[in-house]
Amino acid sequence: MNASLIGLRFFMVENFVVIVAAGVGSRMKSNLPKQFLLLGGRPVLMHTISAFKPLLPITKLIVVLSPDMHDFWQQQCEEYQFDVPHDIVLGGATRFQSVKNATKIIDEISQQSSLNSEGFVAVHDGARPIVEIDLINRLVESVRVSDAVIPALQSTNSIRFGTMLDSKFVDRQQVWQVQTPQIFSKHLLLKAYEQEEDVLFTDDASVVEKMGNTIVMVEGSYRNIKITLPEDLDIAHLYLKK
Repeated sequence: MNASLIGLRFFMVENFVVIVAAGVGSRMKSNLPKQFLLLGGRPVLMHTISAFKPLLPITKLIVVLSPDMHDFWQQQCEEYQFDVPHDIVLGGATRFQSVKNATKIIDEISQQSSLNSEGFVAVHDGARPIVEIDLINRLVESVRVSDAVIPALQSTNSIRFGTMLDSKFVDRQQVWQVQTPQIFSKHLLLKAYEQEEDVLFTDDASVVEKMGNTIVMVEGSYRNIKITLPEDLDIAHLYLKK
């Protein structure tokens, strides 16, 4: 068995990876959303999708795009001869709505499938192109035991809580920086997205947690950066070269 597939050896069932790429990337100071900017000679999103290629064919890749960018993405795939199999789902006005659109499709596919109804759904940011297969494998292994697993890094900075004029010291050993992919048992995530949207939902873990579920953290990776600012592209390029 290919070493890159070790995390999936127990998952001969129907699994899904949802890559959320419907954002506009307003902080990048670019007319083009960050997931379509070039990194190492091809769009960021292509690197992100390719990171999950080792999970094929027993995992289906779903990419959530803004309706305005659907045709543009199709053109990019043709231009760069990008052939990693993936399905497109059109996103909504918010991240919650975008993921919810994907869960509806997953539910439809699962109901039509003859495979076991068990399995997992991983949700990943389209702007995290340097996610490593080792991290993905560790998360997949962990979701065998826990229904909700996320990667996180303990803060290395001093932390204060409050406003610029009124703040208090916070123990940084109790502060964690959350990453993606976040992986959940399929039935749990589909159930969680039946809830009404809440302003406190900043990621999928917060949606699942609202139902009273426990979130288990797995050590993330410092390379797994999210491209948010222009200088993040330079950092990602250095990681990519390594």
